[in-house]
Amino acid sequence: MANRELTLAGAIVVAPGVFPHAAEPITDEQKAELGALHLRKIDLADRVLVVNPGGYIGESTSREIAYARSTGKPVSFTHPD
Repeated sequence: MANRELTLAGAIVVAPGVFPHAAEPITDEQKAELGALHLRKIDLADRVLVVNPGGYIGESTSREIAYARSTGKPVSFTHPD
C-alpha cells in the first residue's frame, strides 16, 4: 500500500524484493546477501519509510533503521509508537 501510494505521488520507491516469510525458503547465505543489499538500497535512498503494521519492527529491520540513522537518512514509520 505504501509503495503504491508513494509511486503514484511521483516518488521513486526502492523496496525489498524478497520476503523471507514467503512460501519458498531462502538460505542463510541468501539472507546475508539480502541484508547487505538492503543496506545498499538505504545508501541510494533520500529517506527511509518503515512499513510496520501494528508497530511491529523485526530484528533485521531494526538493524536497517540503525544503519539509516547512522548515515543521516531521515526515518519515518507507517505506524509510529
